[in-house]
Amino acid sequence: VKRAWVIPPISISENHKRIPHLLIKSDKQQPGGVIYSIKGPGVDEEPLGIFSIDKFSGKVFLNAMLDREENDRFRLKAFALDLGGMTLEDPTDLEIIVVDQNDNRPLFRQDVFTGRVVEGAEPGTCVMTADASDADDPETDNAALRYSILEQGAAGVFSINATTGEICTARPGLDRETVGVYNLTVQAADMSGDGLTTTATAVIYLDDINDNPPEFTKEEFSMEVEEQAAGVDVGKVFVHDKDLAGSPNWLAKFTVLEGDPEGAFAIRTDPLTNDGVISVAKPLDHEVRDRFELTVSVQNEQPLEPTAPASPRALATVRVRVRDVNEAPVFRENPRRVSVLEGAPPGTSVTTYTASDPDTRQLQTLTYALLYDPADWLQLDPHSGTVRTKRELLHPSAFLQGGWYIALVLARDDAEPPLSATGTLSIEILEVNDHAPLLQPPAGVVCGRPGRGGKLLLGATDDDRPPHGAPFHFQLSPQHPQLARNWSITRFNVTHAVLAVLVELPEGPYSLPLLLRDSGTPPRERQELLNISVCRCGRDGTCEDGVLAATTAGAGVTLGALMIILGSILLLLGE
Repeated sequence: VKRAWVIPPISISENHKRIPHLLIKSDKQQPGGVIYSIKGPGVDEEPLGIFSIDKFSGKVFLNAMLDREENDRFRLKAFALDLGGMTLEDPTDLEIIVVDQNDNRPLFRQDVFTGRVVEGAEPGTCVMTADASDADDPETDNAALRYSILEQGAAGVFSINATTGEICTARPGLDRETVGVYNLTVQAADMSGDGLTTTATAVIYLDDINDNPPEFTKEEFSMEVEEQAAGVDVGKVFVHDKDLAGSPNWLAKFTVLEGDPEGAFAIRTDPLTNDGVISVAKPLDHEVRDRFELTVSVQNEQPLEPTAPASPRALATVRVRVRDVNEAPVFRENPRRVSVLEGAPPGTSVTTYTASDPDTRQLQTLTYALLYDPADWLQLDPHSGTVRTKRELLHPSAFLQGGWYIALVLARDDAEPPLSATGTLSIEILEVNDHAPLLQPPAGVVCGRPGRGGKLLLGATDDDRPPHGAPFHFQLSPQHPQLARNWSITRFNVTHAVLAVLVELPEGPYSLPLLLRDSGTPPRERQELLNISVCRCGRDGTCEDGVLAATTAGAGVTLGALMIILGSILLLLGE
């Protein structure tokens, strides 16, 4: 006959300490007739040895404490066999439920929660969630968690959602400049807040907004700087700003509003200290202006929040005194260009070359000296700066450069230490027309027949430089008007003229008085005798014995012969 089991609801609390503990027994006892056994987790499967059965009585025992968080139930199979090993009934499912006890504290996800919220945030702005978990049965109060803030430094600043752990702002007025960091102690308790507890730390940082304008530390600043110093720092104007150091909300920007129409000063921000550094942008002149009163403003790089209060110290007055220093003399005209006639006698006044001293508010005396006078031609008055000639300087001279003589004048003041300046004196040596033209050559040979070689090319030279030389003017001597019956002179170019025979002349020597004049101011002229040898004309218009005649008469060349020579030269060059 198959046996039936009595299976009451089998529930056992975790952490049950009375062991062994009877869990179940058979409903019919027939000693010696039935063999009982059980199998499954907790018996012959891991975890081993938790349950056992008396094989003769069918009693099931608990042999170890249970932990619901490890196993919340066990499903076993029970078997009943006769003494011969035959099954008396089908295997029965045996389920043992482990009842939860509140033996686990809540655990926060982390020991320290970190969040950020902008200062001035409206109430109800949520920052973070400090959440916890509980290993106990979530279907029971053992895992029903409630959150609370135990400590936050300032009462009522933050609140926490009791069921979710979300932390939000609770009231207005969060000010990073007053409190920048809040450290909250947060608690989680099970049993809906009446059970086991645990704590964590919530650190809340306040992010900065630009709600504090920069302010000067005082209303007036004084500083001084030497004149003529450009690009140097004069001093600092100090500011303070309660906003986060190093941020755009803190970084100051300065502007010179008044007192510097010429832009002599510049102001920049020291990135480390946030102070304004005033520097000289253009050289200052103590004699022109020795004091400045600047109005300087300050503001942030980042725009100020509309709710921020206006600053009563956004402007400051900066007084700058310009210290006087010794300045070097200045030659206002440098170089100084003057002119002197060549051959000027010693003692001729050239010019008065003086400098000025920028130090008009100091009584200083300037003295002068020749620093460079290569020909030792000049003399200089050390007090007046008057330059005179020491001796004559004539053309040509190795000390002249294109007709100019260059000297250097040194001006020195008597300050301590003394300063000096150098001026360049450029003297143009003006050409004087002191030489008359000279016939070149003074003799010649000409064929005595008009129109057939009876011409001679005349030239002249002049020791004067332009414009006192060419063009030259050639003419027969006015004192001998009869010459014009036999001879004529016409211009060939600026330096030459052509002498022509007007009537057929007998062979022989002739002396023609000529008048030569240059183009100088005033012009110079000279009378010279031109020695002419008239020869017998050949067929080609040259002297039949032209070579001999030319040799006898001198270096003069007839115009026809000159053209033949020039043509031969060109022919040779062409080859």
